[in-house]
Amino acid sequence: MIRHLLVLGAESLLALGAPAAATNTTAPVVEAPAGTVAGTREGALRVFKGIPYALPPVGERRWRAPEPMPRWEGTRDATQFGATCIEPPPVQPTIYSRAAPFPQSEDCLMLNIWAPADARNAPVIFWIHGGALWAGSSRDEMYDGARLASRGVVVVTINYRLGALGWLAHPELSAESPDRVSGNYGLLDQIAALRWVHDNIAAFGGDPGNVTVAGESAGALSILCLMASPPARGLFHRAILQSGYMISTPELRRARHGAPSAEEAGARLAAQLNAPNLAALRAMDAAQLNAAAAASGFTPFGAVDGHVLPEQIVDAFNAGRQAPVPVLIGFNAGEIRSLRVLAPQVPASAAEYEATIRGRYGDLADAFLRLYPASDMAESVLATTRDALYGWTSEKVAAAQATLGQRAYLYLWDHGYPAADEANLHAFHASELPYMFGNFDATPPRWPRPASDAREQALSEAMIDYWTSFARDGRPSSAHGPAWAPYDESRAYMHFADAPRPERGLMPGMYALNEEIVCRRNAAGNIGWNWNVGLWSPPNPPATEGCGR
Repeated sequence: MIRHLLVLGAESLLALGAPAAATNTTAPVVEAPAGTVAGTREGALRVFKGIPYALPPVGERRWRAPEPMPRWEGTRDATQFGATCIEPPPVQPTIYSRAAPFPQSEDCLMLNIWAPADARNAPVIFWIHGGALWAGSSRDEMYDGARLASRGVVVVTINYRLGALGWLAHPELSAESPDRVSGNYGLLDQIAALRWVHDNIAAFGGDPGNVTVAGESAGALSILCLMASPPARGLFHRAILQSGYMISTPELRRARHGAPSAEEAGARLAAQLNAPNLAALRAMDAAQLNAAAAASGFTPFGAVDGHVLPEQIVDAFNAGRQAPVPVLIGFNAGEIRSLRVLAPQVPASAAEYEATIRGRYGDLADAFLRLYPASDMAESVLATTRDALYGWTSEKVAAAQATLGQRAYLYLWDHGYPAADEANLHAFHASELPYMFGNFDATPPRWPRPASDAREQALSEAMIDYWTSFARDGRPSSAHGPAWAPYDESRAYMHFADAPRPERGLMPGMYALNEEIVCRRNAAGNIGWNWNVGLWSPPNPPATEGCGR
């Protein structure tokens, strides 16, 4: 239920409004290997929308790996966005809710491109939207790539299958698969879109040998999966992960880490939908199916299948088997302020809080209470979940990539502005997106909107500099901000507050504690790691050989 409320409300990122109008009616035409497309010209940019990168996953192709789109004949109109992938309706409006739903369809495997008119071998930023794998769209105004592309990069935004349509595993689906696996269809969509970019982006001025995958929230989770997935290897060369979370993932055929097998979860869903077989599932209306799956409590996740995801993501990173690419990664100080469904209620007394923590954490309780004290329970509850999901993941990935000899850059987004701070949403989940894309005027109706004054614009300019320069050469730099040292220089990180400030030693003790907790749970094999921490934590396993403390 907790996860259901999250994905249908607070984390349903972010799509609102119509695409920007072209500023020049001269249609740019590109002859790509996939086919010829005609887009629009927006100032010094060429923009192409709604380009299919795979055949529509409809009918018998529902719940199959995406199939390549045959080269089309003639010139394809690429002036309008394609449909959004089908998502369930939100439970209730939140700050992330869009003004009105976009047109939705199973025929949604499309991408959009913003490219400088004179681009030649330009770096590519490949954006994967968030939305808890339930929601989101590449056509979201927030993700308009014009400001980034104006810095000399090609920006690609993609759709991928969502909810049960994108992440359902089922024994019958595994049986019909050549690899005898199922699930992970949304991840396979992302890999197919990366292959399309590899084969076609040069025609739009991009360099297929310099692709940076970038994403926020479930988009960053997707990148963690891509980094651990052999079929994605070599299709990207750098990674930007914003508020990613390296949580435990169901296994395809075995119950583990407190979760049923992915196939069992899929079979349960089919029973709840009164679908006796795969044919009945494929005959269901797609929108009704995804809505019913959400209402039933189905959770879209990747599946450890030995093929697309060979192992738990954390195991891949622990063993150094992840993609050896430079990373820029970080999280937000107020992540849980807008995701309070992920945090328990504050206890009636400090004594109750401390007694609960000592009962759950045993020999780790003193370390826990130093970081998350009973003296400020409200903030401690929020910080506990923030760090277990996003803080630990960020430093884990930075440290792992540095161990591989790759440059890793860590950040903390801690920026406050009046509208957000007055709503008690300081540095909330996704609040960096208008700054990173430079689209202050594209926020949802209930989103605390930043003012377009000199201070906010300067911070946005610095972020755009850092992000695009990292995509260019793997080293974030800015004419509007200080030098950014890599993480392996004394745990260096960039603190984005009123302005970017280089600092060292992020939140002392936070990473070590959460690393120990995950290590013990992973070794025990019967407890997952996600937001089941703090007051919601089960009794944690005792000290385990091979873990750090």
